[in-house]
Amino acid sequence: MIRLEKRPQPSAIWKTVTPLLAVILTIVAGGLMFAALGTDPVAAIRTIFWDPLFHPQYASYSRPQLLVKAGPLILIAIGLSIGFRAGIWNIGAEGQYIIGAITGAGAGLALYPSEAWWIFPMMVAAGALGGWLWAMIPAILKTHFNTNEILVSLLLVYVAENLMASMAVGALRNPEGGGFPGSRNLSQWPAASNPELIAGTGMHWGVMAAFVAVILAYVLMSRHLTGFHIQLAGQAPRAAAFAGVRPERLVVFCLGLSGALAGLAGIFEVTGPAGQLSIDFNVGYGFTAIIVAFLGRLHPAGILLAGLLMALTYIGGELASFTLGIPAAAIQSFQGMLLFFLLAVDVLTNYRIRLGRTEAAT
Repeated sequence: MIRLEKRPQPSAIWKTVTPLLAVILTIVAGGLMFAALGTDPVAAIRTIFWDPLFHPQYASYSRPQLLVKAGPLILIAIGLSIGFRAGIWNIGAEGQYIIGAITGAGAGLALYPSEAWWIFPMMVAAGALGGWLWAMIPAILKTHFNTNEILVSLLLVYVAENLMASMAVGALRNPEGGGFPGSRNLSQWPAASNPELIAGTGMHWGVMAAFVAVILAYVLMSRHLTGFHIQLAGQAPRAAAFAGVRPERLVVFCLGLSGALAGLAGIFEVTGPAGQLSIDFNVGYGFTAIIVAFLGRLHPAGILLAGLLMALTYIGGELASFTLGIPAAAIQSFQGMLLFFLLAVDVLTNYRIRLGRTEAAT
């Protein structure tokens, strides 16, 4: 029989190898899924992972899009990873991302058509504040009423989506849009736009913020006392209590930080690549960032690489849908396989597989 035997200590080798193994298993399983859908699996995998970067016909467009897609994923995943390390599970980053876009865009549109230089920085601050306030709802309920932050943060996503739809057809709707839902195009308003900083690269202020977040998160987790408290609370809660760590403060800090970073991702997206707040503004970055955080092993450098990889699946998936006719749902399933296989293979970090009969207990 097959059984799992707990290791005395987690395996450092398996901890390093599991993300790569999860990617390989995802490619194999994804290839089988594409074959079942009647698509050449080799062509599908090549289109997703190779063509966006190296195909002469598509690379000129796809390469800049890599940073555009990776920016919000990395920014959100950094915030989530800090909470996950402390055992605080914010599953509602998608809602905080939406609220950040709403509050930031609303603050800017209230001053339209002013061209003051401080409008965009003010919108960025408003977006971060909106995401932070939305995250404070599960934080306060957790610290004062001991509610489950997973359920509260997740359910608030649907509240945020309905609020966004209401704003797109109501208070923030473009009065010159002929009655169509959606706000003004912020990318065409210089005071509130977030254009490319270097033409043809996809680099905008949101991508810069993501890189800065990676550096600061590394410093926080490896050089600061708060980072030590976060790791201690996640690994040994009782030891953290003896060390004087206040769980309530950690909950507020971690949820607030992840909410603020998700809000930043929202405002950078609505002022840049998306351009306007619409009913279908959110594309699932908040949920996909959970995969990025775990694929990156909750480490800032790993999250940077995982965010680029996941962005590549976004771009390659769109390309595969266009050129090969693969359904969008199949691409989403392919992305979801990454987290499934990562969690499955990650068992080997803490357990060994043993074959044979177990000895009867005396």
